[in-house]
Amino acid sequence: MKRQLWKPRTKPKHTTTVSDTPEPEALQQELKRERNKRRFRKLLRSTVSALIVAAAVAAIIATMILPVLQIAGTSMEPTLYDGDIVLLVKTDKLKTGDLCAFYYSNKILIKRVIATPGDYIWIESDGTVFLNGEKLDEPYLTVKALGECDVEFPYQVPENHFFMMGDQRETSVDSRSSVIGCIPEDQVIGKILCKFWPLSQFNWMA
Repeated sequence: MKRQLWKPRTKPKHTTTVSDTPEPEALQQELKRERNKRRFRKLLRSTVSALIVAAAVAAIIATMILPVLQIAGTSMEPTLYDGDIVLLVKTDKLKTGDLCAFYYSNKILIKRVIATPGDYIWIESDGTVFLNGEKLDEPYLTVKALGECDVEFPYQVPENHFFMMGDQRETSVDSRSSVIGCIPEDQVIGKILCKFWPLSQFNWMA
């Protein structure tokens, strides 16, 4: 039998693979993309925050300062029609001729201020209105009428109350009727600042 000569084992050679080193231009582009991503996320967060703040401010203004109302019904024609949208300004400082919104029986009504606290009012059978002994100029009316009226004239408006009437005198139920009567000051929401819808009929009213 032949003897095999012993040979020392040689360790396997390890090879090391060196990855390609990115070019400086590629690194700069990657860094730029990362910076753009961070900038976009920051901008997005700030934009969303700004929108939330703007929505909150708008809600506060719409609720507390400048309420928006949509007209329902025909009692204020021809000044305001069913479906018109108006902007109010919150105030209880009203004068004759102002268009006013107020609470009545869990509803919001809009009428025109005819007389203020302490004023004397008289309405003729043909609908002509006298305020403190003088004929009231009412260019906003198309038809005069006594309407639904059970008030005894001359009538003095109580303290902290307003005598209000609709512009559609034939059909409007308002302070001429004891069903509604004069409106207490604490029920007043405010006066109409403008009609802004339809846009083609935008009109300042205060």
